[in-house]
Amino acid sequence: MSKISDLFRENFKKSDDIRDAGLTTPEDIVRYDDIVYGQDAEWQILDVYRPKAEEGKKLPVIVSVHGGGWVYGDKECYQYYCMDLAQRGFAVVNYTYRLAPEFKFPSSLEDTNLVFTWVLQHAPEYGFDIKHVFAVGDSAGAHNLGLYTSICTNREYASKYPFQVPEGFVPTAVALNCGKYEISHDGVFSDEQTKLLMEDLLPEQGSPKEHELINVAEHVTKDYPPVFLMTSTGDFLKDYAIPMAAKLSSCDVPFMYRLYGDCENKLGHVFHCDVRSADARVCNNEECDFFKEFIKEQD
Repeated sequence: MSKISDLFRENFKKSDDIRDAGLTTPEDIVRYDDIVYGQDAEWQILDVYRPKAEEGKKLPVIVSVHGGGWVYGDKECYQYYCMDLAQRGFAVVNYTYRLAPEFKFPSSLEDTNLVFTWVLQHAPEYGFDIKHVFAVGDSAGAHNLGLYTSICTNREYASKYPFQVPEGFVPTAVALNCGKYEISHDGVFSDEQTKLLMEDLLPEQGSPKEHELINVAEHVTKDYPPVFLMTSTGDFLKDYAIPMAAKLSSCDVPFMYRLYGDCENKLGHVFHCDVRSADARVCNNEECDFFKEFIKEQD
């Protein structure tokens, strides 16, 4: 384990534990826990959350890709956020994926692909409406989801990976929250912290081929699905959202851009995961309402 990964894991866990202290499973949610979606029962596990009032009904799906700097996180630290989304009328899939430095890129993308494949294969069992499969990702999870969505929609880019997405599958729409969409520029990592994290993540520690692979915006095409693109006034990754918005616009991809907070209310990085926050409630309502517009359009 490197020092940077150790530091991220220690600091992020402290913050998450404080945020979620005292929370319990809502009474109106039914949960299915610790389902193995791959071959590794320690890392490749997921939960499904559904509103109890919708028992027996097919529901649109949200797959959540957790953040954590590529080296931290699991489904446990996102369970309350994901159950909060489920209360808005969705079946939510919350999964753990293989992290660096134990597992190198593209392990997290391989796991993301396994999860979407699992969703499609287990739709009858869990009441998934596979015509409406959405996804949310924040921070490094937004990076992961952004790349995966390009793999689903950009055949040339997909050919660079050793796995295949389910035939014809593209998320109905995605939410990219407080993400980092450019990791390197002209073959140079954006800062020293990112450089150290990429040394833990990338097998070749940043070869030209890897630099080309990991920048989300470079691989967006006109076939990318609609995007809810969100950041906040106190988000240390705020400056990455505007170039991503520009790329979506240049490709004529429908998107909504939202900057939450103001000069007096400096909302921080991934503020939306704090389910007790009124600001998070506004953001999560708007994201789910954005998704629901595409359900209306297709029905």
